[in-house]
Amino acid sequence: MSSPLADRLRPKTLEDVVGQKHLLAEGKSLRRIIDSGQIPNMIFYGPSGVGKTTVARIIASQTKKRLHKLNGTSASLADIKAIVDELDSIMGYNGVLLYLDEIQYLNKKQQQSLLEYIEDGRITLIASTTENPYFYIYNAVLSRSTVFEFKSVEPAEVEKAILRGFAAMEEETGDSIRLEDGVIAHIAQSCGGDVRKSLNTVELLTLSAKQDENGRFVSLELARELSQRSAMRYDREGDEHYDIVSAYQKSMRGSDPDAAIHYLARLLEAGDLPSACRRLMVCACEDVGLAYPMIIPIVKAAVDAALQVGLPEARIPLADAVILVATSPKSNTAYNAINEAMGDLKKGLSGPIPRTLQNKHFDGEDAEVKGQFYQYPHDFPGRWVEQQYLPDALKNRTYYHFGDNKTEQAAKAYWERVKGKKLE
Repeated sequence: MSSPLADRLRPKTLEDVVGQKHLLAEGKSLRRIIDSGQIPNMIFYGPSGVGKTTVARIIASQTKKRLHKLNGTSASLADIKAIVDELDSIMGYNGVLLYLDEIQYLNKKQQQSLLEYIEDGRITLIASTTENPYFYIYNAVLSRSTVFEFKSVEPAEVEKAILRGFAAMEEETGDSIRLEDGVIAHIAQSCGGDVRKSLNTVELLTLSAKQDENGRFVSLELARELSQRSAMRYDREGDEHYDIVSAYQKSMRGSDPDAAIHYLARLLEAGDLPSACRRLMVCACEDVGLAYPMIIPIVKAAVDAALQVGLPEARIPLADAVILVATSPKSNTAYNAINEAMGDLKKGLSGPIPRTLQNKHFDGEDAEVKGQFYQYPHDFPGRWVEQQYLPDALKNRTYYHFGDNKTEQAAKAYWERVKGKKLE
């Protein structure tokens, strides 16, 4: 038992692969391609432990091409060159199948070195990555490849692998393994859709289980102890980080306090207090905004408290603030207004500041009309007077449109009275 159980039980046929039915079931796209025997350049994208490497190995075993395996974490340009040099030899007569794991770790030059050969078919590339290929893989490689997305395996499918794992451990150890009710379901749930993790948990549980004359007994308590944190996928630099923080903010924006609290818990469980605070502040300003302006200092105070006390106590003020943001009325009118204003600037729409607003109290000799003519609003009824504030190129532009919430509608009604005209 030198290699991990997950490796010892790696499926040899597509029928043995758990999950990925959207790709591998009869009649599905990837299954038809594999069955045809005409293998194109492919990129397998998805989280760890869901079958990318397994499927690639099954494909490789069915081809007549010479197989090479490289890992992006350790492969060098010299390794790639050695494979290319083989193409003109008898060993590369039928072409080469290159299985490249973790391709995202190859730099642009390393990826480019493959282009000529994967385009003319002398190298068939099957690459796998846990990161979004459209961000991490060179466009020219992507354009010559088909991307297939592998998904986290559902617990019901994971249970099949777990049962197979315990059966294999019984055979290898020679002991009967008894499982307390709920052990299999707990492992399947806690592994987070990672089959490799679930099988390695099976091996760990078997080796640490209590032994007696009847064999080994795996309790639910032991299963909980050894897999208590394994359900969480999290990498502060990877896709899972961005998926969680995105779901966190979108749940607050969507006014779902339960989902928002769930994603806050995932961030805090991973120790990512900065991301939890930053997205909370952004959401208060962007998504609640002028519908409840006082939420901004309230959330800022909660964030300050969280950063001051640190984890685990930081969860308390952050939970208060997250629920407040999620249940508050929403408005993105200020967010839209600043985006439109900045958009105009990028288009070159600006121009000189009107003379009445400039910080000048004198006129040069070149001024045709002397005097600044600025009108001080406090000198007029309602403390407002009509005058031009925007540059000439934008003088009729409207960036801010009142939201339909109580606060902004009250402000709209006030200014309609003061200005004596209908506002947008």
